[in-house]
Order: sequence, then C-alpha cells, then structure tokens
Amino acid sequence: MASSMMQPQIILLKEGTDTSQGKAQLISNINACIAVVDIVRSTLGPRGMDKLIHHSRGVTISNDGATIMNLLDIVHPAAKSLVDISLSQDAQVGDGTTTVVILAGSFLHAAKPFIEEGVHPRNIISSFRQACNLAVEQIKDMSVSIGDKTDKEKKEMLVKCAMTSLNSKLVSGEKEFFANMVVDAVTRLDPRTLDLKLVGVKKVTGGGLRDSFLVDGVAFKKTFSYAGFEQQPKSFDNPKILVLNIELELKSEKENAEIRLDDPAKYQSIVDAEWNIIYDKLQKCADSGAQIVLSRLAIGDLGTQFFADRNIFCAGRVPMEDLARVSKATGAKVQTTVNNLDVACLGQCGRFDERQVGGERYNLFTECEQARTATIVLRGGSEQFIDEAERSLHDAVMIVRRALKNSAVVPGGGANDMEVSKHLRDFARTIPGKSQLFINAYAKAMEVIPRQLCDNAGFDATDVLNRLRQKHALANNEGRNFGMDVNTGGVVDTFKSFVWEPSVVKVNAIQAATEAACLILSIDETVKNPKSEQPGGGPMPGGGRGMRGRGRGRGRGRF
Repeated sequence: MASSMMQPQIILLKEGTDTSQGKAQLISNINACIAVVDIVRSTLGPRGMDKLIHHSRGVTISNDGATIMNLLDIVHPAAKSLVDISLSQDAQVGDGTTTVVILAGSFLHAAKPFIEEGVHPRNIISSFRQACNLAVEQIKDMSVSIGDKTDKEKKEMLVKCAMTSLNSKLVSGEKEFFANMVVDAVTRLDPRTLDLKLVGVKKVTGGGLRDSFLVDGVAFKKTFSYAGFEQQPKSFDNPKILVLNIELELKSEKENAEIRLDDPAKYQSIVDAEWNIIYDKLQKCADSGAQIVLSRLAIGDLGTQFFADRNIFCAGRVPMEDLARVSKATGAKVQTTVNNLDVACLGQCGRFDERQVGGERYNLFTECEQARTATIVLRGGSEQFIDEAERSLHDAVMIVRRALKNSAVVPGGGANDMEVSKHLRDFARTIPGKSQLFINAYAKAMEVIPRQLCDNAGFDATDVLNRLRQKHALANNEGRNFGMDVNTGGVVDTFKSFVWEPSVVKVNAIQAATEAACLILSIDETVKNPKSEQPGGGPMPGGGRGMRGRGRGRGRGRF
C-alpha cells in the first residue's frame, strides 16, 4: 500500500528556474506597467514637465514619450511592451507617444479590480477589443477631411496641426514660427512619397530659436578641407554640379608592395605615372564643365589646389545622406568613375553659397528646379536644448506628413476622448451581461487624457471633467467638439480654437494601447531561469527541478 502511494518525481525545468503564475502574477504585471506609466504621466500636454535622464551617452532633457521610454532601459518583461508600443507609435505616426502609454496604463488599471474579483481575463479582453472597434469608428465619424480644401486653406489647417503638436514641446514659445517652417519643408517633398529622409535637420549651437531658418534645397556643414580650399570661389549662379563616389588623392603604396627595377632611371617614370593618373582624373572632372565637385570620399590637397586654380569649388567626405539629397535636388547622378562624363550626369541649382552659421560654415544649394527636398537649420543656446528642439520638430514633421497622407483631423484637447467615452457608455446600456461592466470601465479609462491634461496644468480635474461630460451630453452633438482649455482651466470648442490632430494619430494610439493591454492581460505565467542566462550557466550534472506527478495529469506540480 505504501509503495502505491509513492509518486514518481518528474524533472520538468532546469535547476534555478523561477515560475510565477495565476492571479498574483497577472496583478504583478499590471502593477509594473502602471509604475512605468506614472513616470511619463506628467509629460503629457502643453503644460507637461520635462525629464532629465542621465545615461551612458550623456544627459538628455526631453518630454517626448518615445525618447524617455527608450532611455529608461526597462528590464521588466511585461512592462517592455509599453516601450514597444511607444516606439511603434513614433515610427508609424510620429506623435502621441505619451498618449499611447498612458492609455494602455489606464486600460490595465480599469481591468485590475475585475481580475482581483476573479473575472476570467478572456472576458475582459473580448470586451476591450469590442470597445476599441467602437472607439475607432467614433473617431472616424468625428473627423473632418481637409482633402477638398484649397491650397491656402489646406496649408492653414496643416499649420494648426503642427502647432498642436508643438504645443507640448520645449519650443512651444515659437510654435507658430516653427509650424510654418515645418509645413513649408514637408510640402516641398514629392507628394507621392513624402520621403522624410529628404528633410534634413542640421544643428548649430549658438544664437536663439528665431535664428533658425529653412533652406529651400540642401545645406550641409563644410567638410574637412586642405590648404587650397580658401582660394576656391564660394558662390555661383546656375552652377553645374558633379557628384562622385571616388577618391581624388594620391594614395601611398601598400606596405607589402614591391617593385623591382633593373635600371634606376625607370624609378622616376613610375613616380610620374602615379601623378599622371591623378592628374588625368582631375582634368576629366574639369573638362566635364562642372563648377562644383562633390565626393563621398576624400579629395586631397593636390585635387583641392587643382580645382582652386580653375575656379572650381570642391568638397570631399560629404556624408552619404547629404550627397543623396543633393542628387535629388539638383538632378545630378552619382558617378563611380570619371571616364566618359557627359552633361547628362551633371546637376544644376539656381544658387550656391557658402555661409557662416554661428561658428560653422555651411554649403547651401538653393533655387533647385527639381528640388523635392528641404533642410532646417536649427539654432539654440545649448546642445541639449537643440537636441530636444530636433525631436520636437520631428514630431511636427510626422504629424504634417500624416495629415497630408490621411487628410482627416479631429478636435484635440481631450474632446475626442470624452466623445468616445460618452459613446461607449451609451452603447454599454444596450447590452446585457458582464460586458456592460467591462465596456463601461473602458469608457472611464478613455477619460484619462483630459484628466491628465488638467492635472499637469494645475487645474481641478474633477470640475473640468464634469463640465466636459455636461457639454458632451447635449442633444444633437452640439458639444462633441468641447475639450479642455489649458490656458483658463475651463472648457472650449477645440475645433474652433484650432486645436487639431490627425485622426490617424488617435486611431493608432487607441488600437496600440488596447492591444498592449490585452497582451498583458493574457499572460498568466512567467518562467525565468537566471542561471541559464549567464555564460556557462545551467544545471549541475544530475541536477534539476523536481515535480511530483498527480497520477491523472491534472493541475500543476508545486515548485
């Protein structure tokens, strides 16, 4: 009898393996995500605060959600999903990176009481996905298209969208100045592709924000130059431009090179041959008719002086991205040889200048007939400030690009969130069962954006939200565009106040946040083996973690 009661020990997991499962593990994951959300919560909106992050590469001051989440170096496996959705939001639409993280945290916070009471996560996930689809439909219903507007009206709407994005940034004091600059830069791109690689941003320390300027073409910092550079002309009208991807300098022989001569007089002929090769290359460049020669590789002191003597401007070691933009703007074709150069491979621009910008000199190619590119030159007092200004402009550029591709905008300032919340509450009353509770919780979670905008601006969130609920409850959708006014602490029609954002930003944020919340709710066990993660780690010979069987394969063993 005693022998029949003995259970065999089953070796299932490696020694040192830690497992966490069940409701406690799910609550732990939710708490970890909420802790991450609390870090970025205060950065939302026009009155959001900045974060100073000291990391291995230096110091970063930012209130951009994706930047902060990326620099936090989060190690919790469940909380990393919030980093992923923030970065995907940044890559997909460029803005709303803080919004998506806060929404995901709010959905998890809404689900937490139900999990603690023993509701199965799958029921919550099903209702949340249903609510997400309803929210997206409501956002699309609220959106206003700008596709049928005149060019002037369309530009005004794009400027308003860019200003809304810049409202919450470090450069908000000059939002109108930069919004116009961003719209001008994006509208210069090819409307079929709107390739952001063709919008260059150059940073020059010194001066003020108002000293920043837009180049209708290409600008890049003066590259390393040799002695004859100052003798070259620094401006041209309608110059021909040759773009190369070859070296134009004398190269020393390799260390293992060996030349055997039977006559010492022949040595000079070998030296002369080396010089003749480089002179031949330089002469072919000059004979092509080009007045500007650019190369991705070095142009040595001999080539620099050669071109200076013939009133030709040259620049070597030009970064590839700048060379590609010059090629796009001027129509020049990048050449990998100087043989058989003809006029068809040369580019042309209306004006070339070398200009002093702060402590740096920049080469500017402007008035390009084929220009589908632009360059923003940013000025500012400190390196950290300029870096944050660049991140701010990146968000604004992405917003304008998305508004051009998806020509629909919705009112901001929490107006669309409150309208979605009201719509979901109304829908929840029409369905029976537990789903009504879950969709109501989702609807309440949607109010987190206007609530956080109030908290960050220092106003009474409860009072403002009650006013917003009253406005959005009016008949005939009279109050559907009302959102929070961060200047007065009251409520305002944000559409008439030109607080707009592309509908694709909000749609993407809601979908990504819901998917992240559902992903975390679907995890009921975490298995981790710290020893196996170390080099040479693993179980000792014959070691292992025991697990007693239960005869019929039911349930799990105790670890």
